[in-house]
Parts: sequence; structure tokens; C-alpha cells
Amino acid sequence: MTSENVAEHVSTALRALRRGVEAGEIPPPTADLERARRLARLGAPVSAMLRAFRLGHGVVLDRMLEEMPRLTSDAELIAAASRELIAMATTYVDRASELGVTAFQEERDRRTQWRLSMVSESSVRIGTTLDIARTAQELAEVAGGQFADTVTVDLLEAALHGDGDRPPGPLELRRVARHAAEGDRGESTIRPDELHAYRDGSPPTDALTTGQPSRHHLSGSGSSAGPTAPGGSASAAGEVRNHSLLVIPLRARGTTLGVAQFFRDRTPEPYDDEDLLLAQEIAARAAVAIDNARRYTHARATALTLQHSLLPRRAARQSAVEVASRYLPAGAAVGVGGDWYDVIPLSGARVALVVGDVVGHGIHAAATMGRLRTAVRTLADIDLPPDELLTHLDDVVVRLSAEASTDLDTGAGAGPGDDIGATCLYAVYDPVSGSCAMARAGHVLPCVVTPDGTVDLLDLPFGPPLGLGGLPFEAADFDLPEGSVVALYTDGLVEARNHEIDTGLTLLRQALGRPSPSLEDTCDRVLETLLPDRPDDDVALLLARTRTLGASQVATWDVEADPASVSGARSNVSRQLGRWGLEQLEFTAELVVSELVTNAIRYGRPPIRLRLIHDHGLSCEVSDGSSTTPHLRRARAFEEGGRGLLLVAQLAERWGTRHARNGKTVWAELSESADVPDFVSL
Repeated sequence: MTSENVAEHVSTALRALRRGVEAGEIPPPTADLERARRLARLGAPVSAMLRAFRLGHGVVLDRMLEEMPRLTSDAELIAAASRELIAMATTYVDRASELGVTAFQEERDRRTQWRLSMVSESSVRIGTTLDIARTAQELAEVAGGQFADTVTVDLLEAALHGDGDRPPGPLELRRVARHAAEGDRGESTIRPDELHAYRDGSPPTDALTTGQPSRHHLSGSGSSAGPTAPGGSASAAGEVRNHSLLVIPLRARGTTLGVAQFFRDRTPEPYDDEDLLLAQEIAARAAVAIDNARRYTHARATALTLQHSLLPRRAARQSAVEVASRYLPAGAAVGVGGDWYDVIPLSGARVALVVGDVVGHGIHAAATMGRLRTAVRTLADIDLPPDELLTHLDDVVVRLSAEASTDLDTGAGAGPGDDIGATCLYAVYDPVSGSCAMARAGHVLPCVVTPDGTVDLLDLPFGPPLGLGGLPFEAADFDLPEGSVVALYTDGLVEARNHEIDTGLTLLRQALGRPSPSLEDTCDRVLETLLPDRPDDDVALLLARTRTLGASQVATWDVEADPASVSGARSNVSRQLGRWGLEQLEFTAELVVSELVTNAIRYGRPPIRLRLIHDHGLSCEVSDGSSTTPHLRRARAFEEGGRGLLLVAQLAERWGTRHARNGKTVWAELSESADVPDFVSL
């Protein structure tokens, strides 16, 4: 038989073999090729892959030789064809094996490189913000599409709003993130931000309880991971059409935060052990980022709560000004700062307006702000002029800084708030005279809008920031027509990344100059104009529209330095209260005025002046030229005097002394419902 006949018969045998493979009678080599690929992914040695590859082709060769006797009975032809087939198959297997092993190695290297790129991408894309929901969504988006068809992230409610310790009872979770591959129509029965719980024994519950990841091959709808409502009743299946699932607990710093689930429903290849390791690596990085965001969110919420608790909850009752205010914390990336404002009623129907800014951010700045606001209120209570008040406040900041430095040296209380510094603007408006005294310590200049719509920056003398110590402050007086609007604010309102402070001041003046139906609307317009987005720094804004008390609400008399003039002062008070319709206060007011005038005559010096102010109540003021401050004391039983100020303190709601450049004023405030207390002797 010629070689041509052998070749023809071999070709015939191969065609018959191909038909057998296509009919499913002979196993194709692709099955063994897939087996070799799986061995490569599992890290099997090359020899094992080669044996698997050759085994497949050996099966094919055996079937070819079995088919030869059916083609011819010529023994010589069969032997020749067999030798030819063996030679051809051996050459083919050797070449295919070499190419196959090379392809397996390339496939393995490619998958290893892909896994490394996934880990690197997760490091870059997860944790770009300090927002919990956004960080969880970044985890879902990184894994979704490339690694999983659907990704869900559920966080424990205790971890979101508590310290992470597991409470008794069922584990309640909140769905914070979900990402599905493009074109996926599968829907989850758990809505975004919904509170839910998984059944006991389900893969998510086991992962949360044990802290161990798991891999599952599912059938149907994946009901083994189905959720239940918080009350414990079973709900519908959680995720539909899934055939492979990875469940990874999210743990960071020893705390279980939640669980991430990676589903495959469109990708035919199920998850393997290497996929489980990759999911763990990505989830571990995400868990740390989520924990950082969680801790920051809790710290920020604490600082915000402290900040808001230290700011005025409602405007104090006073008639000097109409006020509107706003406080905006900085964006989440910056943190809560130490900006504050205050409205403090003073004696004589006056009012103090305060705006301040503590250097730094966080809970230390908020706590420092609270201490400074308390100090300002205490100093305002003794009626210090603005420049003197800032001098004393500067001493307070210096002492706080010294205490912080001492704590830093001893290792106690060291933190980002140890370097204490602040700016402040303090203004006192008098509705009787219409004048306003102001002083500033490193603070931005205030604006004044006159009734005709003109907006000006008040030219206040510069004062150093608080905390430098030993430098003077200077006050300035301004006459403000009734209806003027004073705008006090912190630098976060006019300073921003996208514009300089001069641009911010121009925008502020334009916003203040436009007509508005109310101060509240003006506040909103100012913030919308200057801060369309979240501010880069804390912002405090205080608007005050001035009012005046006319002659119908104020009565003044000069008093001679003679004890006989006390009776005349009482008569003047009685007549004036009759004009104001305050006859019910006549007896109490006469007693108070009599004591104050007597003290001024006896211990003060001329000129002596008596003034009554009818506002929400009745304010009685006696001024004299002496700077000596009267003190309340308890007189002994055998003493004839020393009971006058005690009587005033019993009759008045408040009383005190304020000093001027020449002399002092002793004042007492009576409410319209004031009455004589039930006592006979003092």
C-alpha cells in the first residue's frame, strides 16, 4: 500500500473521529483543556497540567486506533496507519502541550496581574471622603462589574449610631450601598437605607457572628441569604438569579461594622478560593475606610452638638434691636470650628452684640468657644466698656493657653486644640442715645446699612487677636439712626478658596444693600450670595436692626446733693409712673429710688441724676460723679444703717453698677408685676 493510500485512510479515520466527537461519543480535548486551566488557577505544578493535557489527547488517539479495523481488514494497512497516527499524534501532543502550558502560564500571570490591579484600584478609589455611605458605595462600585455582578453593603445599626458593641437581640442592619452591573434588571427586596435583619443561620448572619468569610454556590433565587424584617418575620428572597456568592464581614480595629456580599448571576464562572481571598483584601481596606468615616462622623456630631448647645437657642428679650442670626458649620472635610455669636441684654435697655472665632476646628475649638462665650457674658454682666472687656478676655485666653501648655508638658490633654487663639468683636448699643460703642480683637470689620440703603464698613481701630497679651484695644463710638442694620460676621463668610476677602466684602455689601422684607430674608440672601456651597470654614452671621426709645419712654431729673431732695425725687417718680400707667409699681419704685438717691447723696458726689426708663419693665438709674462702687452687705442687728442695698436687691429683679469715664451709675430693674416682699425687718 502506498503512502498516499495510508494518508487517505488516516484522513478518513480522522473525519470519522471528528463525527464521533461532535456526536458526543468521544470526549473532546477541550474538557481536559478546561481542567488544565482550572489547575493553573489553583496553582498546580506544570507537570500536573501537562499530564492532564496529554491524557485528553491520549483518549482521542485510542479511539482513532479503535476505529481503524472498521475501515480496513488489511493488517499491513492498519499497522502502517497506526504508526502514522501515533507519529502524528505524538508530534501534535508535544506541540500542543508546549503551547497549552505557555497559555496556562500567561493566563495565570494575567489573572494575578488583574488581582493586583483590583487591590491597587480599591486603595485609590475607596475612602476618598469621610462620608460613611459614600465610602460603602465606593466599595460596591469598585467590585461591581469587574469582580461581581451585584454588590451589597449592609452596616450594623449599632456601628452606625453607637460604639459598635453588639446589642442584645437580632442584628439590625441598614442597607447603605448597592451596585449592579450595567443592564442588570435584578432588584433587591431591601431598599436603600432600609433597616432589616437576616435570618438566623443565613450566610450574612454567620459572617457577622463568627467574623469569618464564606463562599456559596446557590440555586434558584438564593433564598439562603434572604432577609427578614426587623421584627423577625421572613421576607421575600434578598437577591434574585444568583448562582455564586461571597459573604465577607467588614471588620476594623476589632469591631464588626457590617457585611459585604458579592453576587454572580450573569458571569457563568463561579467564585473560587482565590476570588474569596481577593474579596477579603478589598473588604478589609474598605472596612478601615468605613471605620475612619464612622469615627469622624461621631466626633463631628459630638462637636456639632456641643457647638449648638453653647450657642444662643433663642434671642434674649430686649427692645434695643431686632436680631436675626445664622450659624453654618464647615464642610465635613474641615470639621466643626469655634465661631459664635451672642446677644446680651444690659442695664439701661442697652444690648451687647458679640461675634467671635476660635482658631482651629473640632471639639477642642467648640469647647474653647463655650468657655470664651461664658467669659464674655460674665464680663458683660459687670458692664465693662468694649475695650476693657476685650482686655480682660485677652487675659482669659492667655491663661487658657498657659493651662494647655502645662497639660502638654505633662502629657495630659494634649490635642489639636492646645494652641488657643481667637478673634472677637464686641459692640454695645444704647437705644436711648442711639450710639454704639465697638471694639475688635483681630476681627473683620462690621457693616452698617443705613435706612436709605447705604452700606458702609465701619472704620474700627485695629486690635490684636486674643491670646497675644499685653497689647491695648481701642473702642470707637458711632451714632446709628433708628432702623440701621448692623452686620457682624466671621471671616468664613467673606473668605473662600474661589475669591479674595475684598471680593467677599463687595458681595456682602451688595447683598445687604438690596431691599428685603425681613432680617431673616436678608440672612438667607447673604448666605446664598456668598456661600452657594458648603463653606470652607465655619460661618457666624448676626444682623441687628436698631430701635430707639423716645422721650415718652425716658424721664430724667437732676438731683441736688441734699438729703431734703430725696422726697422731691420720690414725688417725680410717682407722677411719672402715673403718666405711664404703672401705678402698681409706685410704692416699690419709690422705695428703690429713695435708697439709691440717698446713697448717692451720702457717699457719692455731684452731679447726681435720676433716670427712669419704661421698656419691658421699669429701670431706675441714679448716676453721680464718684467712682466708688457700693457693695451689698448684711447689717448686724445693732447697726442702724447698711440695709439700703439689701432692700434694693429684694425689691428688684436685677441691680448693679456700671462705670463711666467720669463717675458711675447704680441701677435697678423692676418688672411690671413687682410687689413688696413679705418681710418686716432686715
